[in-house]
Formats: sequence, C-alpha cells, structure tokens
Amino acid sequence: MRLEYPSNIKIIRIPCTGKLDIIHILRAFEKGADGVYAVGCLEGSCQFNNGNIRSRKRIEQAKKLLDTIGVGGERVAMYNLSSGEGTHFASYAKEMNEKIQKIGPNPIKLAKKRMAA
Repeated sequence: MRLEYPSNIKIIRIPCTGKLDIIHILRAFEKGADGVYAVGCLEGSCQFNNGNIRSRKRIEQAKKLLDTIGVGGERVAMYNLSSGEGTHFASYAKEMNEKIQKIGPNPIKLAKKRMAA
C-alpha cells in the first residue's frame, strides 16, 4: 500500500520521539518550516520506556515558547500511532498541512525575506 500525503512534508526519522528536543523544533522554524509535528508510538507502548511522553512534554513546551515569541504554538503538534496505522499517518499529515495553510507562512521566514529585500 502506498501512502499519499502532501509532497511539501519532509519526514525526518529518529529512533524515538524521546530524542526530539525543543532545539530541533525551533531550528526547523528558523530554517523556514511553517509547521512541525511529531509522530510517536502509542502512549504506554514505547520501546524506550517513556520517550513518547517526554516528547509530548517537549512539544507542549515548544508550543508555549512559540506563542511567546509570536510564531504561534498551533504550528506544532504531536500524534501517537502504532506502526500498523499508516493510513492514520497520511490523514494526520493532510490534517496538519491544511491547518498550516490556514494559519499561513512562518513569520520568521517572512521576516527573513523582508530583511533580504
């Protein structure tokens, strides 16, 4: 089965979402990403004990930080799936893409463009 999700989504694989740090999320925005979302295993079934729970806390911290600096915390999300839920992965990708399109471009990216002009 071939999953169909928006072509503008860049997938970065990591061994566990517990390895995702706030700095990675912020760096993505600094480099021009309009949104970031993490997809981890179901809560309670992390093979690295509680990596997905740590990741969810970091996502929440990133949301607060992005709201504080004016980028918008709604640009960050966390989803939990089992490895057999590929169709849900594709639907979450579409959902996140639609959400970001409604919000508009990353304000950091827009500011960089204005400064370069």
